[in-house]
Amino acid sequence: MNTVLASIILIPVIEIFLFIKIGAQIGAFNTISLIFITAILGIIYARYEGLNTLKSGFTQLVKNELPAYEIISGAAIAFAALLLIIPGFATDIIGFTLIIPFTRKLIFKSFSSKFKVKEKTNRNFIECQVKHLMLKHICMLKITLVVIN
Repeated sequence: MNTVLASIILIPVIEIFLFIKIGAQIGAFNTISLIFITAILGIIYARYEGLNTLKSGFTQLVKNELPAYEIISGAAIAFAALLLIIPGFATDIIGFTLIIPFTRKLIFKSFSSKFKVKEKTNRNFIECQVKHLMLKHICMLKITLVVIN
């Protein structure tokens, strides 16, 4: 089964289950209030972290460096803000996990370790260097072939 289709089906089921369980414990009004409070606090914190990430990205650009972490972090913060806007407790937990810088770095490290390009140990190729020299109307061509193991 496609993971997107499974997510579309499972996320609302999990959220409804959590609404029922938490609503039974703390009451309907408190549950609805908690949903609005987490959404508002999450958006405020997402804005704060987003501006910090933007400032860090500009600092990297001033240093003439590629702000790769800041770009990925900004996308994660935007996705986390979307998850916090969606009513629900499971999406709020995932959203707050993505917004907090420490947990975001841990998540990025776990994903980046899976996608690291492993360097080949067996490099069989020929490197060629061509030099063109002109000495007294005589063209000399020197080719050096080097095999690297």
